Amino acid sequence: MLRYRSAETELPGDPVQLAAQLAESGLFDQYVIYEQNGDLWFAGGVLGEIQVDRSEIRRRWLTEESAAPLGPHPLRQVHEELDRMAVEGWNAYGWMAFEFSHLHADRPDRAGEDNLLHLLVPHSEVRLGQQGALIRSADQETLEALTGLLERADAHRTAVPRPIDVSDTGGRYPDMVAQAIEEIRTSDLQKVILSRSVDVPFPVDFVATYVHGRSHNTPARSFLLNFGGRRVAGFSPETVAEVGADGEVVTQPLAGTRAHGFGEQEDERLRAELLADPKEISEHVLSVKLAEEEMATVCRPGTVSVRDLLSVRRRGSVQHLGSSVHGLLAESATAWDALRAVFPAVTASGIPKAPAYDCIARLEKEPRGIYSGAVLRAGSDGALDAALVLRSIFEEDGRTWLRAGAGILAGSTPARELEETCEKLRSVAPYVVPAQGQGRA
Repeated sequence: MLRYRSAETELPGDPVQLAAQLAESGLFDQYVIYEQNGDLWFAGGVLGEIQVDRSEIRRRWLTEESAAPLGPHPLRQVHEELDRMAVEGWNAYGWMAFEFSHLHADRPDRAGEDNLLHLLVPHSEVRLGQQGALIRSADQETLEALTGLLERADAHRTAVPRPIDVSDTGGRYPDMVAQAIEEIRTSDLQKVILSRSVDVPFPVDFVATYVHGRSHNTPARSFLLNFGGRRVAGFSPETVAEVGADGEVVTQPLAGTRAHGFGEQEDERLRAELLADPKEISEHVLSVKLAEEEMATVCRPGTVSVRDLLSVRRRGSVQHLGSSVHGLLAESATAWDALRAVFPAVTASGIPKAPAYDCIARLEKEPRGIYSGAVLRAGSDGALDAALVLRSIFEEDGRTWLRAGAGILAGSTPARELEETCEKLRSVAPYVVPAQGQGRA
């Protein structure tokens, strides 16, 4: 059993800047940054990893590799494989694609050919907290290098962003919304979230974009991933699942949107408009009701409750109606069962979920991948925290893009839903920093 070596040091600066410095240190070619409840976690390098596609689960620990067919409970298999990682007190970091939902719905043929989940157990880990930094590493040399980096923190370079045009240049989105409205009016579908992508036409400095974007957002969680050939920087407005080691479970559905950031008077006017809009309230209540029902499937009877119903939460360029659904895990359930129950988030899929998946696949044309899935952090103590992947920038296979959606109901109007996607995209679009040598056009 491998044991991490550890050290502690004071924080010489801003945690976001320090995490960025660790990412750019050159010590690790793969890393994850995850912000949770005031702490920033940096995970660098890979001791072990788990990948899931539509038919099998693959596990690597150091140089040992194995694969097994996927069974009826994929996330339980993930949990079992993580527990086999031969390191004391492991934490795992990574992502789940939106299309993982097809495994839950017992139709893996619709899940595509790509990976649906990728987790790593890091070689080294740094917790940047309010009381200082806790550093863990698999070897003494890296531990000392990380400690030295934190003790001589440098000022991060000034970012010069190149804003992205978020208009619907292809003009498809209003037609998609109109088709969805008609389907809602003539079928069992009550709500569906439809999204659109905006390509970024230049190489991006993801670390600088994360730092600059974080300073202009108020996320529930933030993250920066660079591993497995993918890069993602995001400022998540809500969590899919928060599970404590004590078994307390929380999911925080946000649904109902107005713009934010136009000055106190206009923001307050939009807030009042949001709270009085029947369509937005209906969308939110439907989402909370389904989240409550899903939580009840894995929680002890009588423990599920809704708190902060219809509270307004400000998230960067938008403000949302938000609620928190709480419960206590049943004795037979784990954090992974809780994630299975609520994934994908109702606020990124629809009601009922199965017909929403079909509508999304039919109208959006391209797979979502990590978008509207989850970036997560899980621990050997039974805790798990999964952020909904929205308000993010993505890079994969030579393409870089933004993506955002809106919740469609029978009372929706295409023009308003298009504007809502623009409002959400503006949480990231103004803060995209070109890679060095990619100045303004």
